Amino acid sequence: MVERFIKQTSFSSVEDFRKNLQFIIKENFNFAYDVVDAWAEEQPDKLALLWTNDEGAEIKLSFKDMKERSDQAAAYLQSLGIGRGDMVMLIQKRRLEWWVTMLALCKLGAVAIPATHMLTKKDIVYRNTRASIKGIICVGEDYVLSQVQAAMPDSPTVQVLVSIGPVVPEGFHDWHAEIGQAPRFVRPEHVNTNSDTMLMYFTSGTSGQPKMVAHDHLYALGHLTTGVFWHNLSEDSIHLTVADTGWGKAVWGKFYGQWFAGAAVFVYDHEKFDAGNMLRQMAKYHVTSFCAPPTVYRFMIREDFSQYDLSALRYCCTAGEALNAAVYEKFRQLTGIKLMEGFGQTETTMTLGTMPWMEPKPGSMGMPNPQYDIDLIKPDGTSCEDGEKGEIVVHVGDRKPIGLFKEYYRDEELTREAWHDGIYHTGDVAWRDEDGYYWFEGRIDDVIKSSGYRIGPFEVESALMTHPSVVECAITGVPDDIRGMVVKATVVLGKEWKQKAGPELVKELQQHVKRVTAPYKYPRIIEFVDELPKTISGKIRRVEIRENDKR
Repeated sequence: MVERFIKQTSFSSVEDFRKNLQFIIKENFNFAYDVVDAWAEEQPDKLALLWTNDEGAEIKLSFKDMKERSDQAAAYLQSLGIGRGDMVMLIQKRRLEWWVTMLALCKLGAVAIPATHMLTKKDIVYRNTRASIKGIICVGEDYVLSQVQAAMPDSPTVQVLVSIGPVVPEGFHDWHAEIGQAPRFVRPEHVNTNSDTMLMYFTSGTSGQPKMVAHDHLYALGHLTTGVFWHNLSEDSIHLTVADTGWGKAVWGKFYGQWFAGAAVFVYDHEKFDAGNMLRQMAKYHVTSFCAPPTVYRFMIREDFSQYDLSALRYCCTAGEALNAAVYEKFRQLTGIKLMEGFGQTETTMTLGTMPWMEPKPGSMGMPNPQYDIDLIKPDGTSCEDGEKGEIVVHVGDRKPIGLFKEYYRDEELTREAWHDGIYHTGDVAWRDEDGYYWFEGRIDDVIKSSGYRIGPFEVESALMTHPSVVECAITGVPDDIRGMVVKATVVLGKEWKQKAGPELVKELQQHVKRVTAPYKYPRIIEFVDELPKTISGKIRRVEIRENDKR
């Protein structure tokens, strides 16, 4: 399958990858037809999806099953008036129907807008009106249904509501009762062009109102490198990415790239994350490949790994936030596996990554994916030398890189702010070492200026994470009359340390940071909390901590 979409299918070195990664771009490419249905034709019985939940249910679907179910769903949605270009919001958690619906919408040329189940009425109204959403397909759970229903009086564009159960209130179509009555699916004569919008995300964001990130059909193709190379997947892989389907990371790790590789996507549908339960599922189903944000690994390494048979596990990746070196080392000691870090945004596919032919450096994001012309620039617009900190940017030539977003939908001004003069600005700060590896510093807005020093939050967080008491932490700046700003640490302690929270532990942590990194970076303020505020994607909301400090 992979050979249909790139000219060279295996690489042996960074240089080989950089020189020879070249896509074969098909006219009117459609992921559902050209990848999933193609697998169904060639290897119909091949396992595509292995779905489980925290109640012990288990469903296995082949590529033939995925084709048949998505055809049926496409016909059903057509019967409800959904067609090319229509905006459809999916609030489906990790339910099996999400994968079917995503494929069905792709087959119709409609636009999928995945969203988190934690949206409030206000959030839903904002999304409905900003994107002119026509349909909502959601889980039939009381909270989600109540918020959707409450949003309807202020959502004039919404014409179709569908519940996938278990509850189906008045005014909602019943997915499971009605889908079997749909006529036989007939592929539309013209589904899409490569530049048509296929997928849209309202970014969770660490500040401000969510932006509408619009992706074209070639975005799916851009994730071939995510699954085949960064995740190092093959046809015999069983891959688990920890991500809610309302987060962009779901299509990074549970959809596009994995099915290019012909791997089986493993889904563990759970209500609340528990590291022990996750490890138990990985052992039971012989997961071979795993990807999760650093937060997940931080909790996993505190489990007793001797209780779980992870002998099938061969390869592990991480993204979402920078990985602390202490977490990397502990996981390697427990499993023998080196974590391969990657970096990207809702606006991109993987832009930087540690590939199988690279030796990972703990805490480094890796090197540029040759799909993108990556650079680091200083505030004056000049490129950084090795060792200098600068903003990660993408140079965009005459042709938009495969995987880069189209635009912030209906917001030309915001698009121009981020993408102008041939450069897309990520807003993330990093530095590059002499070997070409990139190291994350933080968001531009997160950098702390104290007594003339510029302090990146990640470097202080990494120092704190090497203390045995710290499960996770967030570094922010607090205004100070003398220093301008001082460093504050908001810390989550391990269970066995919570009773020790107090002045003595504060002093111990401060001295620890002074020993591990430059003394001027130590946190002058330390607050102990039970949990950190996070986005749905698992990113720490430092802006919320800063806002709370102002109150």
